[in-house]
Amino acid sequence: MIGRLNGVLVEKQAPHLMVDIQGVGYDLLAPMSTFYRLPDINQPVLLYTHFAVSETSQQLFGFISSQDRDFFRLLIKVNGVGPKMAVGIMAIERDDIVRCIMDDNIAALVKVPGVGKKTAERLIIETRDKLKNWTTSNSANDSTALPLTAENGGRGHSVLIEEAESALVALGYKPAEAAKAVSRVMTTDISRSEDLIKLALRSMIPS
Repeated sequence: MIGRLNGVLVEKQAPHLMVDIQGVGYDLLAPMSTFYRLPDINQPVLLYTHFAVSETSQQLFGFISSQDRDFFRLLIKVNGVGPKMAVGIMAIERDDIVRCIMDDNIAALVKVPGVGKKTAERLIIETRDKLKNWTTSNSANDSTALPLTAENGGRGHSVLIEEAESALVALGYKPAEAAKAVSRVMTTDISRSEDLIKLALRSMIPS
């Protein structure tokens, strides 16, 4: 069982990333909550991992903190929620998901691709008691969380838009929905695709 990886971030195109460790590239799937906190390409990164095996696939999932991984593992224990759906749910910031669950906010949860009303209800029923002692300080204390830093300021807006739209489509949104959301929040001062994705998701999934 691979518990964590400590290497160099060589690729990131949400929700996929690759970490190089002594010449071996590890391909991972990661939630947007991790992408928001990743360092720049070719910089050191430490990720906590979860290895998921099904009848049709094997996939390694990466998380910027052990708390995020624990939360992911809590989600996939819910009936009807698989690893890829959990990644989609975690496109919402962890504390916002907790608030949605504690407030019985089904309307926000069903905006996540693949999450219907019944799944949203199960999420609330099956995790609410386990989240009673969860506080926003859990996120604040993620020791591995990295601050957002400006990436290459010379990257064109068209590239950022393309990357953001591709990420949203990979998360399950329809191309037209992704394009509309990105266009709605795109401004000239955005220099990171991660920031653009985050704003687009917030516009579609209000907490």
